[in-house]
Amino acid sequence: MVGFKNRYMIVEVFLDPNRDLAGHDPIIITQFNVSKGIKDSILVNFGECGLASSLGSFQVKYMNPITKLCIIRASREEYQKVWSAITMVRSIGNCPVLFNLLDLSGSIKACRNVALKYDELKFEQYKLVVGACLVNDAIQHMQNCLDKIKVLEH
Repeated sequence: MVGFKNRYMIVEVFLDPNRDLAGHDPIIITQFNVSKGIKDSILVNFGECGLASSLGSFQVKYMNPITKLCIIRASREEYQKVWSAITMVRSIGNCPVLFNLLDLSGSIKACRNVALKYDELKFEQYKLVVGACLVNDAIQHMQNCLDKIKVLEH
């Protein structure tokens, strides 16, 4: 029996630093928000048939709200469509965003190893930016995210 083939994309989400936060709540990037943004983009750019064919194995497997790193799974046949839709997402909620593909992999294990490396580097960068304002809750949340990615499986 042949297993179902997937592709895993490690994507970085950039929030627009020029957005006006005066009247808006700050957006929290979650798996649901990212998934909805990508599905909406697939629908707009590829239609209902394109969305239906992509949804078979599409899933946001992991999202770190601190480092804004996520792992997205798509079928081998549809990953290029999902990738195209990701590049066309311009906002999540009312917040302008950009996506940057960091890695594309055929296995969850290889993807997990690369994501761990990127997550640790991004958190070190985050600690430098925040400095003394870093609270223990953020450190604990980051450790929980790293633990979550270490046990990531199908």
